[in-house]
Amino acid sequence: MICWARYLLAALVLGLALVGGAPAQDRSALARLEPVRSAIVDEGRGIAVDLGLSQPVPWRVYLLDAPPRLVMDFREVDFSAARSEALEHSDRVVALRWGPIRPGWSRLVAELSGPFNVTLAEARTEDEALVRVRLAPASPEDFAARTGAPASALWDLPQPAPVDAPRRRQTGAEALKIVLDPGHGGIDPGAEADGVSEAVLVLTFARDLQDRLRRAGMRVVMTREENVFVPLETRMSVARAAGADLFLSLHADALAEGEAAGATVYLLAEEASEAAAQRLAERHDRADLLAGVDLEGHDDEVAAVLMELARAETAPRSQRLALALEGAIKGAGLKMHKRAIQAAEFSVLKSPDIPSVLLELGFMSSAADRARLIDPVWRGQMADAIVAAIALWARGDAAEAQMIRQ
Repeated sequence: MICWARYLLAALVLGLALVGGAPAQDRSALARLEPVRSAIVDEGRGIAVDLGLSQPVPWRVYLLDAPPRLVMDFREVDFSAARSEALEHSDRVVALRWGPIRPGWSRLVAELSGPFNVTLAEARTEDEALVRVRLAPASPEDFAARTGAPASALWDLPQPAPVDAPRRRQTGAEALKIVLDPGHGGIDPGAEADGVSEAVLVLTFARDLQDRLRRAGMRVVMTREENVFVPLETRMSVARAAGADLFLSLHADALAEGEAAGATVYLLAEEASEAAAQRLAERHDRADLLAGVDLEGHDDEVAAVLMELARAETAPRSQRLALALEGAIKGAGLKMHKRAIQAAEFSVLKSPDIPSVLLELGFMSSAADRARLIDPVWRGQMADAIVAAIALWARGDAAEAQMIRQ
């Protein structure tokens, strides 16, 4: 039997060796995917992946389950010339995504129609750099035994912070600390319309909001400062490590069918307030899967603890924050959805002792909302409304904390 670890090691060694051993060329430029030499196609009962690169780079390949995925990491490849319809011609690939995963690293993720094992992983540089991976059908048991992101200090993303005992809540004695979470990023662009991605749009908004919050005397930490991918659990870890007093996740969704417009505030709940809210939460979690995050082993143990704690003291505080946001946004004359506050099981809102809400600024699928979202004047008005809401909430929250302590 072919050893899976041997292929992973071969991929890493080849990638690293080729950087030093290939013919001399200009390596100051970023390696680029060359679409004319790249394809993902069915080959017999398996799948053939060929990626032509402008120059060799270190890389690795591995498999993840639930759903079955092939993950390929590179340091670093510009995928801007890639087009899914031109690259992917396999009936056995359900979905394909690529892009930056963190500074200096890129990722390609192919969601597979079933269990496949890697039978070949190699890089060629006879003339031009070419990465070749071959997949063959496998039994569910054999596939499961070979899946999982390999442990490596060189490649691993930051691990989620442990669940500690709840912290003391803010009393107003110190400047409020807010963690802003611009959704999506990097390999996960979020909703897209008219050439604008949700990931870039909410990052632009978050930077403006950060400046206004700081001018109001608050401290701000961002879960991402640039267009890179950050896993959902890492976003929560950032908030816990920062000692956040509140967590605000920013998004701008799109509907696949129907029409909707206006801002919406979402809270955490085991049961969604309506089907659309649940579908939104599922799409947000699916973004982690498509970006190649291994969620196995986390959901049961983490969700059970966090949900239990969140129902106690923190849930009412989050609800009051949602009400403050609704009041301030409507008070500023800005459009909100007909159901301004909704709830669903958003993984990113599961921090046990940090009041957390998710704000959909609008719908990328609405032409009117899209026009507002790219309008600097509207963004400034929305940011000011959020600052006012947080300030109002913080005063009430601090007063309640002081009464509880007496």
